[in-house]
Amino acid sequence: MRDYEHIKTFADYLADEARNTPTEREEIRLDVELTGRLIEAREARGMTQRDLAEASGLKQPAIARIESHRSVPRVDTLLKLLVPLGYTLKIVPLEGSDRL
Repeated sequence: MRDYEHIKTFADYLADEARNTPTEREEIRLDVELTGRLIEAREARGMTQRDLAEASGLKQPAIARIESHRSVPRVDTLLKLLVPLGYTLKIVPLEGSDRL
């Protein structure tokens, strides 16, 4: 059996500790969740990528690259996208973490 045959889903890939460190898994999870929420918020407002580009001051192709996971935005870019949608960023503890 090849070493990747047990991987059937994206969740299987993320859970494979031989392939991803906990930090890498969290980075991937964050990127997927953040992008999904960005798209949901944009669509819930009835906005196209072009509409969001006009509201945020970014170019539509840059938004397309972010939404297709071909580009990872910096925090300031995220805020430019989120604020016109009525959102911001928040730091929260990881599940099972004993951090404040």
